[in-house]
Amino acid sequence: MTTRPFKQVDVFTSTPYFGNPLAVVLDGSGLDDAEMQRFAKWTNLSETTFLLPPTEPTADYRVRIFTPGGELPFAGHPTLGSCHAWLQAGGKPKSSSHIVQQCAQGLVPIQREGERLVFAAPPLRRSAPSPTLLAKVAAALGLKAQQIVAAQLLDNGPVWLGLLLDDADTVLALKPDHRMLRELGQKVGVAGIWSTDDSPPLIVRSNREARAFARTEEAPAGIEVRVFAAPVGIEEDPVTGSFNASLAQWLIADGQMPERYVAAQGQTLGRSGRVHVTRDADGQVWVGGSSVTCIDGTVAI
Repeated sequence: MTTRPFKQVDVFTSTPYFGNPLAVVLDGSGLDDAEMQRFAKWTNLSETTFLLPPTEPTADYRVRIFTPGGELPFAGHPTLGSCHAWLQAGGKPKSSSHIVQQCAQGLVPIQREGERLVFAAPPLRRSAPSPTLLAKVAAALGLKAQQIVAAQLLDNGPVWLGLLLDDADTVLALKPDHRMLRELGQKVGVAGIWSTDDSPPLIVRSNREARAFARTEEAPAGIEVRVFAAPVGIEEDPVTGSFNASLAQWLIADGQMPERYVAAQGQTLGRSGRVHVTRDADGQVWVGGSSVTCIDGTVAI
């Protein structure tokens, strides 16, 4: 075993322990696939990353991203959290204007936006899901057909079935059958837009959630998001950058959301994640959030 620098970072929050945790092994050199997978399964977090020297000349570093159940080509909160950890550990970008992350999906530009980091959403491929898949997922979520406003298969590396529901309260009230979702083999993200007539979305719907908000100072949100990924060993993900990226590309393009908004995710898990979305003048969608380091030390792998 080798002692390696390590950080555990909370992503999509400015308050520790209210976002989505990420384990970052800052030097993954010499580890094989099985060793990386074993460590990721042991951390039992939604993702664990391993930083490596880049093989592309324009990249600043390379990252491999593992869930407890397998490797991902790209994921959002590992992108932001890994970059945060790399910079904090003394990483020096080749460019003064941005950082370039290399992952299995390709090169991902990352920029600083005040205290937040933002990544360029990868190109999106989307299509209509089959009626059979949609019906089975709706049954697993306990949804009626009239509660689903729109549905798309969203592929930006990971493939999600995205569902836009009739409102944010419907999203928060879902009680999924995770066994059914695991058997379907389909990762699912759901979203509901907060109406301007509703109570402010930061005034949440249970005592536990109210207590969570009371301890944070996160931004108000225009849309509520939940993500279910039982097929890769994660029943519900606290805050999900890759899904929010593809969701933003879809909903902004279809006129469902404005070109700048904030998404909330994690309330039902006692979290208060905030995902900041912007589409620039060139049509590029940027997805960002704050990160804080909670554990800083070494691991033996």
